[in-house]
Amino acid sequence: MAVVGAGYWGPNLVRNFQSSPDFRLAWLCDLDVARAKKVLGGYSTVQPTDDLALVLADENVAAVAIATPAGTHLDVAMQALAAGKHVLVEKPLAATYAEGVELVAEAERRGLILMCDHTFCYTPVVTRIRELVHSGEIGDLQFLDSVRINLGLVQRDIDVLWDLAPHDLSILDFILPAGVEVVSVSAHGTDPIGAGRACIGYLTLQLSTGAIAHVHVNWLSPIKVRTTIIGGSKRTLVWDDLSPTTRLAIYDRGVDVAAPEELGDEARRNLLVSYRSGDMVAPALLEREALSTMVAQYAAAIRTGTPPLTDGRAGLRVLRILEAASASLRAGGVAVRLDTDGGIS
Repeated sequence: MAVVGAGYWGPNLVRNFQSSPDFRLAWLCDLDVARAKKVLGGYSTVQPTDDLALVLADENVAAVAIATPAGTHLDVAMQALAAGKHVLVEKPLAATYAEGVELVAEAERRGLILMCDHTFCYTPVVTRIRELVHSGEIGDLQFLDSVRINLGLVQRDIDVLWDLAPHDLSILDFILPAGVEVVSVSAHGTDPIGAGRACIGYLTLQLSTGAIAHVHVNWLSPIKVRTTIIGGSKRTLVWDDLSPTTRLAIYDRGVDVAAPEELGDEARRNLLVSYRSGDMVAPALLEREALSTMVAQYAAAIRTGTPPLTDGRAGLRVLRILEAASASLRAGGVAVRLDTDGGIS
């Protein structure tokens, strides 16, 4: 195993690959060798280098993990695939949808695993949410509302949608039932501090079932909020990622509407809506670092040849929504449709 990139996310990958029984980390590659050495410490057997070609020429390296800026993902990942290595890429998969398509096609052509590190999808809480949605326990999905705000680092090369929304979009893609997909995207954003890019953003996604998903991201909030509400026809899930005691709550509360055959005459139409007020259950969740689960998934995919849950195509779906959001933002919030051929209109 080799990790490329020793910046913000690279050290987390180094730590998890070093502790994994499935991998032996051999290299840490970074343009700044001193930074790589600092990450590894003075007694590590992992070799630091700034020479990517040297790493990729090592026949003992079967797989790489890339934690470099998004604008470099295409070049670095393409080199790794050309060298016959399986590839894990930090989110987003690439800087553009077109570049992501190139990566997916190259990996499939060579029969190699291409995985996107959508870390939140491997948290115990999101795994449980996926199970609850896919099993039908919450009923038909009616809405999703997500808030991801904090006093964050204003990025120099991307706006807040490309920085924070990939987390929420990858989670949405991960939990949606089979056959349910995003059909249109509208985005609004503002730059009140003159940073040159949107620092506050709102995304509205129309789903193929008629349900709606809404995502709010913000770099300027003085408080940190990480909350997602997922409403179903039977139950509603509330995920508060900052709550140490009740991270996930399942509410048997909602609104019921009588079926057409129960309507009766016109005078009874005002009685159609009834309110359900049942119990709230907070399921026990096993605490495990999401990255360790992701690393195990990467190993299983390599061993079996089975695409991981967050494969290259999952990364493509997120990129497609992000590009549609950017197009909508430029057009003043006009809804942008996701075409069946992979384009946007």
